[in-house]
Amino acid sequence: TEEQVKALKKIALSRHLSIAELIRQAVDTVIRTNTMVDIEERRKRAIDIVGRFSSGKRDISRKHDTYLVEAFGK
Repeated sequence: TEEQVKALKKIALSRHLSIAELIRQAVDTVIRTNTMVDIEERRKRAIDIVGRFSSGKRDISRKHDTYLVEAFGK
């Protein structure tokens, strides 16, 4: 968009970079910080955590909303 172009020009100028270099750096940052995990890995992580923690309560499945309200104070 026009707003994006204006913002890119302003940032590039302040950093003494070309717009192309600024975009390359942005792409590198996205690639480096990409935290996307494929669906199978997410499923495996979820299954692996089951049963690792205990609250001592036996009615979590029925009263989960009540416990969340208590925990977050709303």
